[in-house]
Amino acid sequence: MKILVTGGLGFIGHQVVKSLAPMHSVAVIDNVSDYGVLDSRELQHLVELRRAEIGTDIEWYSTGIEHRSTVDYVIGKVDPEIIIHLASFPRQKTVQARPDLAARTMTEGLVNVLESARTQQVRRLVFVSSSMVYGDFQDHCDETSPCQPMGQYGILKLAGEHLVRDVSRRSHIEHVILRPSAVYGARDVGDRVIAKFFQQAWKNGTLVVSGRDEALDFTDVRDVAQGIVQAALSANTGNQTYNITRGESVKLLRAAGLIRDLVGRGVIKVQPRNEEYPSRGSLNIDAARRDFGYDPQISIEQGLENYYHWFIDTFHRSTKAV
Repeated sequence: MKILVTGGLGFIGHQVVKSLAPMHSVAVIDNVSDYGVLDSRELQHLVELRRAEIGTDIEWYSTGIEHRSTVDYVIGKVDPEIIIHLASFPRQKTVQARPDLAARTMTEGLVNVLESARTQQVRRLVFVSSSMVYGDFQDHCDETSPCQPMGQYGILKLAGEHLVRDVSRRSHIEHVILRPSAVYGARDVGDRVIAKFFQQAWKNGTLVVSGRDEALDFTDVRDVAQGIVQAALSANTGNQTYNITRGESVKLLRAAGLIRDLVGRGVIKVQPRNEEYPSRGSLNIDAARRDFGYDPQISIEQGLENYYHWFIDTFHRSTKAV
């Protein structure tokens, strides 16, 4: 099967491509940008690591999705049966820093992909959204819970869901919408919470925890990628929306403690919760389990240990403990 992955060199995207490549013909469109999180040398190193893990038998298109003519060309050349759409600004902080560019990628770019897919007879589009669409929520939030996003990232993701449903409603395209949460793991960039905790601990610094009781449904990127692939290929998921997370909430304070113990240094400091971000808990994943056999396998302890070994082996071989 021919599958096009937008954002296929991103943190989640490269794991999706790695999972698909052994059994399917995969093409990737990616402008290879982290939107200012890393300097150019660090970004290039990270991209090389991701490419090496994926392998070479991939059709690459090194461009963005902001121009319709470019998107038309790529989709026409690839002729995919399924598009997995991951191209996006990566998180709330980067969206807030450049809302103009975020809107171009997350809204205008998505419209380009949708309209091109519609006119070129793509069968199915998988849109990777976010649990940020819910806004504040407590444990066991399911797909029928109200969506009241806080901040531009969640708002743009929810707008994307509406755009996907609208194009699907008035065309032949099946859609699948997926909502991951607090994704972490090897080959991540450095400003998600788990990555920041590791950096802070490694420097024997302060692991800053925002809110003593704040928790997230931390999900290893390998489980998320497997869920995306399963949902994309399943005959049972057409025109449906699913949470794909670990299904368990973990307090930030506990995650920081686990990381401090793995690294062997660092001091934890708890400060008041950042009110700019929603307060979240666990998500209900019963629908994903039922419809396409989603079954996350990696516990927070296993995921953090794997991340730690990659972190040390990849970036800090020559750095001595202080």
